[in-house]
Order: sequence, then C-alpha cells, then structure tokens
Amino acid sequence: MTGQLRFDSHYDAPVRVAALLVNALTPGHSRSRPHVPPEGAERAEVITAALRSAGECFERLDVVGEQDARDLQASAQALRLVFTAISTGDVATAAKHVNDLLTAARVRPELVLHDGDPAWHVHHRGTAGGVAAEWAGVCAAGLAVVLGTEARGRLGVCTAPRCDRVYVDTSYNGTRRFCSTACQNRVKAAAFRHRGRAG
Repeated sequence: MTGQLRFDSHYDAPVRVAALLVNALTPGHSRSRPHVPPEGAERAEVITAALRSAGECFERLDVVGEQDARDLQASAQALRLVFTAISTGDVATAAKHVNDLLTAARVRPELVLHDGDPAWHVHHRGTAGGVAAEWAGVCAAGLAVVLGTEARGRLGVCTAPRCDRVYVDTSYNGTRRFCSTACQNRVKAAAFRHRGRAG
C-alpha cells in the first residue's frame, strides 16, 4: 500500500485534472500571492499540460487551440464552484453545479476497452463539440461520481490565509486542509511565531 487513496481509477484522473484547471485558470490567491490566470499561448500550454497529466493515452495530445482554451477557462470557473460548495458542506449546491456542467457538455456514457485489459469500462465524455466540452464533461462526470460517495469530503479549498487554490485529498487518513506543502508550512510557521510572542 502506498499510503495514498485513489478514487476509482477511471475517475481519479478527471478529478485531478479538474483541480489543476481550477488552480491554473481561475483568479484569486495562491500561497499568499495574487494569482492571475495565464492568457494566450501560455494558457493553452498550461491547459494542455493539465490534460496530458490524465495518463499515458493523453501524453501526445495536441496543444489546445485558443477557442478551446477560452472555453475551458470558463469551465474552470464553474468547476471552482463545485469545490467551493463542498468545502462549505453544501453538497446540494455542489450537485447543482455538477449537473449544470453535465448538461452543458452533453455528457454521454460509452463502453470502452483499454489496451491489454479484457474488461469493458464505462467512460463519460462531453459531446457538445470540441476538446473543451469533452474535458468539461469528463471532469464533471468524475466529480459527480465523487460527490455521490463519502469521498466528497476529500475535495476542498485551501484553508491557509490568502490562498484559495483547490485540492483533492488523496492522503491515507483524509485530513488534508491545504493545497500544498508550502501553504501548510506557512501556517505552521505563523502559529509557531504566534506561540513564541504569546509565551
């Protein structure tokens, strides 16, 4: 055992990609600094890297075009609403946002075989057209599966001051509260300094 939780293998990657897109493409704060999403070619490269991280079959994905990049940035805003609702315990609102995404992307299930695997698997993808709709649908379907389980508590928004990046908690004990080790260390250092002044 690796000490890390994995969602169902067919939904693990889409949920991770959803978090990557939200963190890269939505404005706010990251590690106490303002986060301004990239634009133009840089935005397309960041999105392409996030999509390629989904697994071996996506490593050769072409760089995302400008229209798909703009559309995926809009989808990232909607995906952020899901993480935000879950972090406040509002599962009904999170479900509404996921349902809206599923509808907009016209998500359809399909049975697929993977190389060397004799078992059929159900995959979901957006069919509204283009890479953006396909991936918005994939991410929404992954989040829908997670929301329907107790694992929904493993989706969150960083609790460090001046940081609103999202995370997927894959830790064994499910106690993650920060988007990164940097934010965790920042909070610990601040608490240590506070105790030193109080003592």
